[in-house]
Amino acid sequence: MKFADPRNDIAFKKIFGDAQHKEVLIHFINAALDFPEGAKVVDVSFTNPYQPPKIEDLKETILDVTATDQKNRTFIVEMQVQRDVYFAKRSLYYTSKSYVSQLDAGEDYQQLKKVHFIGILDFEFGAKQDQYVSNHLILDVDTKENRLNDFAFCFIALPKFHKTVDQLNNAVDKWIYFFKHASKLEGVPEPYQRDPVFRTAFEVVQQYGWSKQERDVYDYVSIRRGRELSQIRTAKEEGERIGLEKGEKRLAHKVTSQLIARGMSDEEIAQILDLGVEEVAAIRRSVPA
Repeated sequence: MKFADPRNDIAFKKIFGDAQHKEVLIHFINAALDFPEGAKVVDVSFTNPYQPPKIEDLKETILDVTATDQKNRTFIVEMQVQRDVYFAKRSLYYTSKSYVSQLDAGEDYQQLKKVHFIGILDFEFGAKQDQYVSNHLILDVDTKENRLNDFAFCFIALPKFHKTVDQLNNAVDKWIYFFKHASKLEGVPEPYQRDPVFRTAFEVVQQYGWSKQERDVYDYVSIRRGRELSQIRTAKEEGERIGLEKGEKRLAHKVTSQLIARGMSDEEIAQILDLGVEEVAAIRRSVPA
């Protein structure tokens, strides 16, 4: 039994954006936000329901699911695989845009309802090394009061999660383990087998019910992601190499200048530092007399 990677664009949308099994999204939201009884989500309607995508439409897609619950609260659930220096700003932008779009011009501000942003991140986020779930609100600096309470953010940093399957104590831990490890599993782990919602999630990522178009898009996204990661690693390694070379050149220039000040010849310096005589001569010309 082989499972698709839930972090893949199409797998993520099929898990959380399909109205045929909206109980999966409801379960995840309640787990991630830890709503108390009476405030839990019991039903959702999708603002951007799942549609089988085409490869040519994937160039600029944002991987998110937006839904509204029975209390008219809006939930934006986004998977962010690659580190984005503007991710926090983009989260604010999408949340505020969703908030503003609730009203037409001249309507009553009282109708505005809360917007929750849930970001599942495949990179580290937040200050605490062991905090894989962090919640953010707009608070009064002095009293910590949350009067501006229509925006709330929850970020789940997958790399900070290190629990084994035997250490999953709650629903949010199970979801994080599912996102991080499902594609490596050979079967449904025992802690998931008695929960019908998780069984549904695992059934979705089995791919046996997927269309050929969906499988093709999944493969395309996986290949594209692998290529992008390879390009990032290559750029990083090249940057480190160039940085090292620049550092070595700066050090050679500094030491050569010191030896020149001591009256040593170009040949002597070249032999000591394993440099070319021409290179030492060029440095000598750049040193103020």
